[in-house]
Amino acid sequence: MRTRPLKVALLGCGVVGSEVARIMTTHADDLAARIGAPVELAGVAVRRPDKVREGIDPALVTTDATALVKRGDLDIVVEVIGGIEPARALITTAFEHGASVVSANKALLAQDGAALHAAAEEHGRDLYYEAAVAGAIPLIRPLRESLAGDKVNRVLGIVNGTTNFILDKMDTTGAGYQEALDEATALGYAEADPTADVEGFDAAAKAAILAGIAFHTRVRLDDVHREGMTEVTAADFASAKEMGCTIKLLAICERAGDGASVTARVHPAMIPLSHPLASVRGAYNAVFVESDAAGQLMFYGPGAGGAPTASAVLGDLVAVGRNRISGATGPGESAYAALPVSPMGEVVTRYHISLDVADKPGVLAQVATVFAEHGVSIDTVRQQGKDGEASLVVVTHRASDAALGGTVETLRKLDTVRGVASIMRVEGE
Repeated sequence: MRTRPLKVALLGCGVVGSEVARIMTTHADDLAARIGAPVELAGVAVRRPDKVREGIDPALVTTDATALVKRGDLDIVVEVIGGIEPARALITTAFEHGASVVSANKALLAQDGAALHAAAEEHGRDLYYEAAVAGAIPLIRPLRESLAGDKVNRVLGIVNGTTNFILDKMDTTGAGYQEALDEATALGYAEADPTADVEGFDAAAKAAILAGIAFHTRVRLDDVHREGMTEVTAADFASAKEMGCTIKLLAICERAGDGASVTARVHPAMIPLSHPLASVRGAYNAVFVESDAAGQLMFYGPGAGGAPTASAVLGDLVAVGRNRISGATGPGESAYAALPVSPMGEVVTRYHISLDVADKPGVLAQVATVFAEHGVSIDTVRQQGKDGEASLVVVTHRASDAALGGTVETLRKLDTVRGVASIMRVEGE
């Protein structure tokens, strides 16, 4: 074993950072044995230096993160502060001054992953980020290493624990959205401002990263179609149950039918109860991968939290540390395929549409005619009416999103259609 320690700087010491520091201390001997050299915490950059941080030498704490990454003697910088800036500048500065980087920053990687990979390659350093997508779940390394010889066709997953907890509560207890959100907040699963989670921004960033790795193509956050789940209602769950389905907020990355392009999207969707993702409960995450040779694989576990996320960070730290000792670098960006990202309008799937209509003869025929005019084939129709008002639930065969959008736009103009109560995609079949 090499006696000179690997020097590690920690940027951020919140929920995740403090767990990283704790594990580095409590598992020091095991980490040294696995890496082949001792690991030394050389500095910790924070915003509030006066806060007591158990197990961390106050002499290591600094508010000058830039000076820390410029030291020149660091082997690895662990970035867990999140956000775009100053994280981006700190990571590139770390590369320039000889350090490899382990990050959990999904937003930055989804926006500027290509530039960060280029900077790492320019300086001969590693950029690892297993913790950026699904907490403790090993996912990025299997996609870019274990499945490197295979062709991945689809990645379908629940990648946000907050939204899964809320939707699971709505499904199992009949609670409304706000009631389920309030419980998630009380239990610490939802932030005071849950927008990033419930509007799908968090999942969209993760989808961009997953699509890029799975399809060897640069996919940015702006390429991902995103819809939140705040409009999902108890009535939607009731309809889903009648179809033998439940509702999940899904990140879906897939090749088009001809394989010449890819799509990445995040939105609520009905999935059959027979699908493995339907049984993912509470705040857990799971990702379903479909490939040519390996077939169907599912990765499941806690997708967030201090200790689970720190586990993924430390796994990267071990891998990067081994590379550092051997003088090698691990896999960098693989974007050779450079496939175009198709717009959402070209996505083909099934749909569940709920309409409020007038309860009188001929309405169903009118609605069916609109679907036919836009080339959307109807699978099933269910109608209930009373006192001049009715609900009409239509489930379609597979159709493009653009065709469905045109259908709905025309339906809204019919005098007999009083409103489009719900539109839900049906996936996983």
